[in-house]
Amino acid sequence: MDEFTDIFCAASQEILNEYFQLPVAGKEDPIYRERVYCYELYHQLRSRWPQHTEYSLSGEVDKNGHELIRGDELDRKKPDFLVHEPGVMEHNYLIIEVKPSNADRKGVKKDLKTLTAFRTKGGYSKAIFLIYGGPNSNLEKIKTTSKNIFAEINNNEKINLNLIELWHHPNPEEQAYLVNWE
Repeated sequence: MDEFTDIFCAASQEILNEYFQLPVAGKEDPIYRERVYCYELYHQLRSRWPQHTEYSLSGEVDKNGHELIRGDELDRKKPDFLVHEPGVMEHNYLIIEVKPSNADRKGVKKDLKTLTAFRTKGGYSKAIFLIYGGPNSNLEKIKTTSKNIFAEINNNEKINLNLIELWHHPNPEEQAYLVNWE
């Protein structure tokens, strides 16, 4: 699906502020809500999706009990987005996990494990870890956290940053962009 990057960048640019950070009654500042952001990203991606493609965009596909992956690293995983041909394991194209720029270490680690597992065990060709919001200092913190997790576990928990693209969507109505792990 060669056109995915163009679709992804165009879709990210259309996400408005109210989907980026949610105002909360009784709080002065809005807060990041991953589900709200993901639902809007899904909407923007679907509105640009090619009509005649075998690939489908799916959100939060529950892999619990899947016959072909039961008992391995993919079991009980529910990635934020999959681009695949449902029912055809040979056409697994892309997995995306999303985190706000203030994500904690536990959430980052969980998503990195999921992304790596879908690349190595699920036959997915591409994995994107999308960080949305915040200044570059928050992005740098997530990069450092990710690299520290990778170094600490020494692959015992099957995380491979070399299999994962890091993307940043810093602000509403701006395009997401690919980031170097270094």
